[in-house]
Amino acid sequence: MAQTSSQLPLDSDAICMLCKEKPSEEATLCCATCATPWHVSCLSQINNSALGFECPDCSGDALTGAPAPADADSKDLFAKIREIEADDSLSEAEKASKRQQLLGGNIQTDAGEISEEKEDKSCDILAVMGETLKCAYCMELPERPVTTPCGHNFCLKCFDKWIKQGKRTCVKCRSNLPEKMASRPHINSALVAAMRMAKLMRTITSGSVAPQTVHCYLHDQDRPDAAFTTERAQRAGMANAASGRIFVTLPKDHFGPIPAENEPERNLGVLVGETWKMRMEVRQWGVHYPPIAGISGKAHYGSQSVVISGGYEDDEDHGEWFIYTGSGGKQLTGNRRTNKEHSFDQEFTDSNQALRVSCMKGYPVRVIRSEKDKRSPYAPEKGYRYDGVYRVEKCWRKAGIQKFLVCRYLFVRCDNEPAPWTSDEHGDRPRDMPVIAELDEVLDVYERKDSPSWDYDAVECCWKWIKPPPRSEEKVVDVNPEDRAKAKLVIKKAQTISMSERLLQGFCCLICKKVMNQPLTTPCAHNFCKSCLENAFEGQSFAQERVCQNGRRLRSKKNVLTCPACPTDISEFLHSPQVNREIMEVIEKLQSGIDAYANGDAKGSEEELIVLGRGGQDDAVDPSNEEAESQPENPLKRKSSSPSLSDEEENTEIAKRSKVDVGDGH
Repeated sequence: MAQTSSQLPLDSDAICMLCKEKPSEEATLCCATCATPWHVSCLSQINNSALGFECPDCSGDALTGAPAPADADSKDLFAKIREIEADDSLSEAEKASKRQQLLGGNIQTDAGEISEEKEDKSCDILAVMGETLKCAYCMELPERPVTTPCGHNFCLKCFDKWIKQGKRTCVKCRSNLPEKMASRPHINSALVAAMRMAKLMRTITSGSVAPQTVHCYLHDQDRPDAAFTTERAQRAGMANAASGRIFVTLPKDHFGPIPAENEPERNLGVLVGETWKMRMEVRQWGVHYPPIAGISGKAHYGSQSVVISGGYEDDEDHGEWFIYTGSGGKQLTGNRRTNKEHSFDQEFTDSNQALRVSCMKGYPVRVIRSEKDKRSPYAPEKGYRYDGVYRVEKCWRKAGIQKFLVCRYLFVRCDNEPAPWTSDEHGDRPRDMPVIAELDEVLDVYERKDSPSWDYDAVECCWKWIKPPPRSEEKVVDVNPEDRAKAKLVIKKAQTISMSERLLQGFCCLICKKVMNQPLTTPCAHNFCKSCLENAFEGQSFAQERVCQNGRRLRSKKNVLTCPACPTDISEFLHSPQVNREIMEVIEKLQSGIDAYANGDAKGSEEELIVLGRGGQDDAVDPSNEEAESQPENPLKRKSSSPSLSDEEENTEIAKRSKVDVGDGH
């Protein structure tokens, strides 16, 4: 083994590491090669002049003894690397790829395997996204992506880790991050949808069976009926609106997901990730029936669904699990529907008791997140979003932030479909219970003792009813068949969307509704074209000049420029908006792939593009195509004769009064 001498340089504090003294500048020599300072008195010999001094490390004088013998494998590795460098037929990228494979241990890999792997990678859209969309922290495909105003992407976990270190700058470009964005990051849902579709594309090309429940959003044109008001309405908007037609054939007290056989309009069921603009539409699709209350259920029967809308500041949202605060404890006298201040303690009664019953029985509870929850990074950008079913594992009471006792519920996700904020191809798996620190100082802790009714079946690898579900207490009422036929015509008309729009709908500008050109991502995680966002604020200044009556100029006042999609102030972002180069490159590659397919150069089949571009409804092939007619019937387009479910009083009211479309509600 080689030996080293006892000569050491100065450390970072200019103290000699050998004699532990701090020499003067006259007694210090800097190496001409590495610029390392050395103590003259501690050097064994100085062969060169002071101007051309080389330290023992650079000159090699510090090493004594015979050199270590070279490894035979290392000789072969170096020889192969020299052969790669000497090969003029290879490009620099191919040389780098071969060197990487040699260093990784794949020495026997030949050029044919490399080219085949490269060809397979070029056909994989997920690989295309992996080359362009990378977390600036871990350099992997972002999981639950968060986009900074400077156009760089992070995993939510990596971003939180970076922020918890006290850093408020971007990892990649060191630009300052807005304080609101750093404290409350929002997941970029456009990237989540694109990555999930890319993973589906890879599943199809590999020959495995693709899931038929991929869905991102429910668009406005897919909604046949809307809530309506009549001349009896006392207030404008949706304050006194009546619910539209119920689209599912299930009773109101149904537990668990809404399957396809009980949704005759599309035969898809209610899929995870579907969004609605108004609360009434959530009711129409049978996901959550109460128009105002956040908890649906009966005290003796159990709770079927909850809505997370940020009404209680005690809530904690971690995506796959969250701590939900019960209802009550607020003074709602008169006609008040909400109140921020607590006035008394919450009790396990009414809807709180319904959630406790679901906890003790292990029933699945549907969860809807609202855009009103500003504290959660998992809240949707707009409207209400169905996030799947959860199970209440524990419930307890504790003193809340406002010192009154509140009911607390631990929800853990247990759905067969992946969450909207993940790019996973499979649903949930049984996970360990999260550690809740506040359980050490709580009152009235309730935890399920028996096995749950809704649990994971290890044989079938899915969540299902292990015990029979509770028997419904509601009765099913038929609706007018003419209304159903009218709704189907509207849905059929909504299916005339081009292939390119369906494929790139996740990258649409929220202003022009087209594929983004020079995409910008605001701190609130909304995506726009650069030209559209600039035109939206054309003629508006960042500051307002103020002058007194006597002519004295006052300090300028900042103008608040709100995001076109939400009330967030983006005036600081508009000073120097940065184009998201990674998203722009993905869009360009996807568009080039579509153009190649249109010209007959694409290698992917038509089935791959159809499944990749599915936008929440079945994609019908042109009936004029003879090949399409010869294909077997799509199971997603089967007809159903089962009646729809509606409330008896609502049907009577609809028959008596004419419907009036009120548009957007607030």
